[in-house]
Amino acid sequence: MREHNKELAPIKAAQKFINTQFPHCDAALLAGSVVRGEATETSDLDIVIFDNNFSSSYRESLIDLGWKIEIFAHNLISYKAFFKSDYERARPSMPRMVSEGIVLKDNGVIEVIINEAEDILAKGPELWSIETIMAKRYFITDALDDFIGCDSRAEGIFIANTLAELLSEFMLRTNHRWVGASKWIVRSLRNYDVEFAERFVRAFDDFYKNGNKKQIIQLADFVLLPYGGRLFDGFSLGKNDPSP
Repeated sequence: MREHNKELAPIKAAQKFINTQFPHCDAALLAGSVVRGEATETSDLDIVIFDNNFSSSYRESLIDLGWKIEIFAHNLISYKAFFKSDYERARPSMPRMVSEGIVLKDNGVIEVIINEAEDILAKGPELWSIETIMAKRYFITDALDDFIGCDSRAEGIFIANTLAELLSEFMLRTNHRWVGASKWIVRSLRNYDVEFAERFVRAFDDFYKNGNKKQIIQLADFVLLPYGGRLFDGFSLGKNDPSP
C-alpha cells in the first residue's frame, strides 16, 4: 500500500495535479471537506473537471502527490444530467461541489456552470405532494410500530437506522430543504435547524448507548404532528376504485 506523505497543501496539490494530469481541460474546481474547513486525517481531494473532449462523465479514485484524490469528470453538457438527477432526489451533491469549489483553472466556462449550481441550490427541492406526505407518514408509522414492539436489541438497532433516515427526510422535505445521506444527514439537519438537529442526535444516541426508545418515539410524533400524526387506518397505495 502506498504511503501518504502530504507534502503539499490541498490547493497547491490540486493545482499541481490539474497542471500535470489535465493540462488541457476547460475548467477545474477543488471541492469537498478541505474547502469547507472540515478536513480530517482521512479526507481526500474532491476535484471536479470540465473538458469538452470527454465523451461522457466519469468518476475515478487514485493517489497522487501523497493525497487520495476523487475525480469527478464532465464535459460541458454531461454535468447537466447530474444537476437534474440531484435536484430530483433532493440531494444536491454535484451542485454543492460546484458552488463551493475553489477554481483551479478556467477557460471562460466556469461562471455559467457555477451560476446554474447556485440557482438550483437557491431554488430548493421540489415540494412534496399531499399523496407523498401521506405515504411517508405511513412508512414512518410502520417502522415506528416495529421499533416499539421490537424485543431484539440487534433488530432494534437497524430499525432505528431506518427511522433516522425516514424522519430526517420527512422533516427536511416538508420544510422545503435538501436532504442528505450518511454524515450529510446531520449536516443537512443543522443547516435547517441546529436545535432540532441536536435533539435528533440525542434521541438516537440515547437509544444506541442505553437502549432507551422514548426519545426516538417522541421525536417521531413531533415530526409527524403538523401533518396529522401517525397513519395506518385507511391508508391505501395503488388501489384502483371500481367505476360506478
